[in-house]
Amino acid sequence: MKTIDFDYHLPKDLIAQFPSEKRDECRLLYLDRANRSMEHRSFNDLPDLLRAGDRLIFNNTKVLHARVLCRKDSGAHVELLFTECINNYSWKALARPAKNARKGLSLSVEKAPSLRLHIDSVLPEGTRIISLDNHFSPTVNTIEEIMQHFGEMPLPHYIKRKPQESDNNSYQTIFAREPGAIAAPTAGLHFTEQLLHRLEEKGISASFLTLHVGIGTFRPVLADDPRDHQMHEEHFFLSPDAVSEISKTRQNGGRIIAVGTTVVRALEHCSLKAGFPIAGSGMTRLMIVPGFTFNAIDGIITNFHVPRSTLLMLVCAFAGGDFVFEAYRQAIHERYRFYSYGDAMLII
Repeated sequence: MKTIDFDYHLPKDLIAQFPSEKRDECRLLYLDRANRSMEHRSFNDLPDLLRAGDRLIFNNTKVLHARVLCRKDSGAHVELLFTECINNYSWKALARPAKNARKGLSLSVEKAPSLRLHIDSVLPEGTRIISLDNHFSPTVNTIEEIMQHFGEMPLPHYIKRKPQESDNNSYQTIFAREPGAIAAPTAGLHFTEQLLHRLEEKGISASFLTLHVGIGTFRPVLADDPRDHQMHEEHFFLSPDAVSEISKTRQNGGRIIAVGTTVVRALEHCSLKAGFPIAGSGMTRLMIVPGFTFNAIDGIITNFHVPRSTLLMLVCAFAGGDFVFEAYRQAIHERYRFYSYGDAMLII
């Protein structure tokens, strides 16, 4: 494990700051693991690269407007990123700047100053416990409602601009249904209704699960041995209907194609005990690194990931580190767009 270097150099101008004008016209780098071959395609070519009888598995989580701008009584700004629900009135959150968010502080919501939040405690890892201080608004009674009415889309730190109104749609998949994520399952951002229709016409089916993407997606692996990295828990739900659809696809010779690393982690977590997916819900902190045995999937659609991220390590575990990094070198040479609003890979 220690012999694999999960780092690479990326020119800053290849980090996509805005989505492509049309989701399905992004570029697609197709990797064939069996032949160790690569092919430069368009994402719109996806129906031609899959087979009738294959099944795509999507994550239907919905991104919360989890970034809320606040002020201290002194007027100083404090930005909160709500990361995990404790109850209707208390959430965990990250604060920036941290020095302005000490225990016991009361904050007003910048867009609704009558609404006040209280910092109850600061956890060892730096996360704050935030509670709703009052209920002065007839339309806002919970922290989630504060996010809904006054929050912003939590764009990743490498997008160097303020969120715009257009991000409310472009940083959300077209099948987002279950609120709870603080980051988008970005592989799903490339799909349009028209592309889904073409896939269906080809005989390629779709199923859905939920994994609420949490703060762990932003945290790099700092440990020398990635297996020592502590994954952040994320909530998942895999329905009996989805499991039945997956099973029938496999029985009929079809392949299971995970749309995104979040889908991979959910399916593989649910397959740990039996060697195939079992329906259920709960929390997962599954860390997938090279050497992992995949039981649930035959292919992955994924974006290009940040160096030393758990997402990149998962992709290397599936396709092999040497092969993946050769693909990344080609993508950089061909000037693919990287990260959340960037281009994609299909690995089979």
